[in-house]
Amino acid sequence: MSTLARLSLAEYDRMIQSGVFDRGRQRRLEFIRGEIREMTPIGSRHEVAVDRLNEWSFRNLPPGEVWLRIQQSIALVDLESAPQPDVAWVARRDYSEGRPTAPDVLLIIEVAESSLAYDTGEKADLHAAAGIADYWVVDVVGRSIEVHRDPAQRRYRSRRRFTGEEEVRPLSKPHLVLRPSMLWTPT
Repeated sequence: MSTLARLSLAEYDRMIQSGVFDRGRQRRLEFIRGEIREMTPIGSRHEVAVDRLNEWSFRNLPPGEVWLRIQQSIALVDLESAPQPDVAWVARRDYSEGRPTAPDVLLIIEVAESSLAYDTGEKADLHAAAGIADYWVVDVVGRSIEVHRDPAQRRYRSRRRFTGEEEVRPLSKPHLVLRPSMLWTPT
């Protein structure tokens, strides 16, 4: 694959505002490191995992403190990126004039079915470079959650995989508990 041109985040936003992406078929796009990238289609197991994460978040987050965002972009301005994580917890404020930025992010969760290598590789490095402290990847195939923490020098120094009944706790809300098994069994 070759890159024809690199764009700034501001140029990408102008393209969105002018309706460039409204034409033709609907495509899932993401802006990463100055490149417009097509995202892989979402399968039903991916969708169910996102639904369960959404429900868990909605039930547990205190009202009025955190915005729960599902498949909406955040801005990593210095990295010329606007990833669209499956789940993001961000500080509750008005984002009508611009996306949440890295300092607003409390937790990012990606769900990976066919994109595990990308989400635990390049995508993890992107979030680490932005300084996002808590980045989780739900591995649909492996039925696990890989938690990435302690970003330094564009990488996460801590990576731990949780399975079954092990407890995963968000850094921003350590009293909350998610067990990987909760994502695979009906609630």
